[in-house]
Amino acid sequence: MGRPRRCPDALLGDKGYDSNPDRRELRRRGILPVISRRGEPDIHGLGTLRYVIEQTFALLHQVKRLAVRWERRLDLHTALVSLGCAIICWRRLKKHTQ
Repeated sequence: MGRPRRCPDALLGDKGYDSNPDRRELRRRGILPVISRRGEPDIHGLGTLRYVIEQTFALLHQVKRLAVRWERRLDLHTALVSLGCAIICWRRLKKHTQ
């Protein structure tokens, strides 16, 4: 259930995703591809946005059970990801209130 899915306006990607078929498919779906081209300078600020995502994955992998997905049931995995996010938030709040 939940709210209806919404298509993103744009997709940020690094040079590893630079291919014309990928760009065409994104445009066909109404998504603006913002992808660095090989041989050209990187998009300014892309590393900052990417760092946030990679830092989140690293924090979730501190919850050892999430580093490798063992659960076959999606509801259990979702519950563990939610628990992992709660633990991360609790640790940060605890650190900032001390």
